[in-house]
Amino acid sequence: MAIGLSSVIPKLQMLFTSDHASVVSMNLFVALLCACIVIGHLLEENRWMNESITALVIGVCTGVVILLTSGGKSSHIFVFSEDLFFIYLLPPIIFNAGFQVKKKQFFRNFVTIVLFGAVGTLISCGIISLGVIQFFKKLDIGSLDIGDYLAIGAIFAATDSVCTLQVLNQDETPLLYSLVFGEGVVNDATSVVLFNAIQSFDLTHIDPRIALHFIGNFLYLFLTSTMLGVMTGLLSAYIIKKLYFGRHSTDREVALMMLMAYLSYMMAELFYLSGILTVFFCGIVMSHYTWHNVTESSRVTTKHAFATFSFVAEIFIFLYVGMDALDIEKWRFVSDSPGTSVAVSSILMALIMAGRAAFIFPLSLLINLAKKSPNEKISYRQQVVVWWAGLMRGAVSIALAYNQFTRSGHTQLRPNAIMITSTITVVLFSTVVFGLLTKPLIRFLLPQPKNTTSMLLSSDPSTPKSITVPLLGEGQDSEFDLPEVVRPSSIRALLSTPTHTVHRYWRKFDDAFMRPVFGGRGFVPFVPGSPTERSFQQQEQ
Repeated sequence: MAIGLSSVIPKLQMLFTSDHASVVSMNLFVALLCACIVIGHLLEENRWMNESITALVIGVCTGVVILLTSGGKSSHIFVFSEDLFFIYLLPPIIFNAGFQVKKKQFFRNFVTIVLFGAVGTLISCGIISLGVIQFFKKLDIGSLDIGDYLAIGAIFAATDSVCTLQVLNQDETPLLYSLVFGEGVVNDATSVVLFNAIQSFDLTHIDPRIALHFIGNFLYLFLTSTMLGVMTGLLSAYIIKKLYFGRHSTDREVALMMLMAYLSYMMAELFYLSGILTVFFCGIVMSHYTWHNVTESSRVTTKHAFATFSFVAEIFIFLYVGMDALDIEKWRFVSDSPGTSVAVSSILMALIMAGRAAFIFPLSLLINLAKKSPNEKISYRQQVVVWWAGLMRGAVSIALAYNQFTRSGHTQLRPNAIMITSTITVVLFSTVVFGLLTKPLIRFLLPQPKNTTSMLLSSDPSTPKSITVPLLGEGQDSEFDLPEVVRPSSIRALLSTPTHTVHRYWRKFDDAFMRPVFGGRGFVPFVPGSPTERSFQQQEQ
């Protein structure tokens, strides 16, 4: 008996020590998150800083302190985890972006967004892959096969849509926000699909059949992921409209919206689809239908809850990346040749800039040739801002790099360590430098008129950002607000006014079939004594 207790006690002590270390780590991380929020608020009016850069800097400084206090043994309290990023942190960010996005601006530029996000990502990936094949062979890096080179192209073709949310303003620059962020969502999905395809295909025998198979696989993933998000959003709208949870409990309908949104992402991952596209379009559909089927108090709650989860996840990611940047284990492998690491990072940064320029300007030229109205064309200054704002790389690139070049977050191979440290260097440099200069560049190239207040108030209110104006409200999206569109009698007439024509027919179909079934503005269940009735009575008075 005594022997049994003597063997159990040390195990219990180790368990309690491990639990205590986890509690200490979580306390420190939560305190750092609070510090990021407070400091970010104090720097809110600064034209250079944003929460992303603030979190990165605090993360790096914390990593330095931990490195010094641990005697150079460790620089982080958590190891970067792909599962933590893709399963818990990324979904609320992408969903909230779809939930808050201005849909008129997004779908008006949908073709441009898909061209930039899908075709542009393939072009950028190809240029980066060819570039690293040519340059890395001249450097003393180590053995990398063709799969590694193609994976590097997919890793660094992924833009940072999270940082874009921090840098661009949806009200001040709606076109740029729509293009850069929409492209970022499609780009992230394309990069992940491309990365998975590179890992699954046999790249030793590349032929046209494999290329056609990849294109078909991408189109299948894009369409099925989008349809899954749309169907999940419509299902949530139908359930809440029919059962009307607000009649019993606001908490139930808010919880159902959150769980259905997360379910769409996890179902996409379960069926090996793109969870990013699925949860993004689920957010768009929920903001158009589901959000108007709940009580007014639930609208306020969901609007702030989704934004809060997204905000905390964004800060968590950049703080995480900043602390992991000083992981001494990976830097030890490149300490003997720092010049090689600097050269690799510089080459990658140059290829990222060249790869992005190779599709932004040519594709913008083609898009401008196809558009009739001068107001719908992308000016050269706007093209420069779109190119610049998309140069930032973030946690998606780091997560894919860890997947390719490490096992369980660790590596013992020098070329893999060089690629991990170079990825971290590129992410830090691009986020800080390009993030700092994006706002001043926008103000220099695209100065805003002084009387922007009235313009912002009359901007598209068709998102949950404004709780006072309903989705697709009377002020902007009504039939009377749209220019008169003559019924197209031929293909040429349809091509001359495609945006307004498609929007007009969609509105008719939406009002006649979709909203009566799935709810939305004008089809909210009416219960005596509810907040909806009280607000209606106030409007009548």
